[in-house]
Amino acid sequence: MGTSILGRVITKSQAPRRAALVVGSATLLLLGYAGPASADIPVGWSDPPPVDALRQIVIFLGIPLLITLTILAFLYLPPVIRGESVAPAGSRPDDQWFGGRREVAELEPARAAGESDTERDTGGAGGTW
Repeated sequence: MGTSILGRVITKSQAPRRAALVVGSATLLLLGYAGPASADIPVGWSDPPPVDALRQIVIFLGIPLLITLTILAFLYLPPVIRGESVAPAGSRPDDQWFGGRREVAELEPARAAGESDTERDTGGAGGTW
């Protein structure tokens, strides 16, 4: 009588065991591959001087920023020179419905002379020729 009734109902999750296995394996692989990266410079190779921080900032931040600004200039300058709007909401075609309905009188065709509101607003599907 050593078994519990809850042991049959509740299943043990494998997720924590799998997560520990994945994290442990990744850590071991990372540490294993980091060893050769910390090796000394081989005999006979030159020992380059260290690069100063300002030069690293220029290389890693300045050059990508310059490339980004050049691409933006190629994209935005031609329309600006032509006098077009480059704003996100610059020009919208009239046939697209942005911002809600227009006035009902502008959208509805002119009513027939003898037609009343109750005849038009009957609901359901209706077609006229």
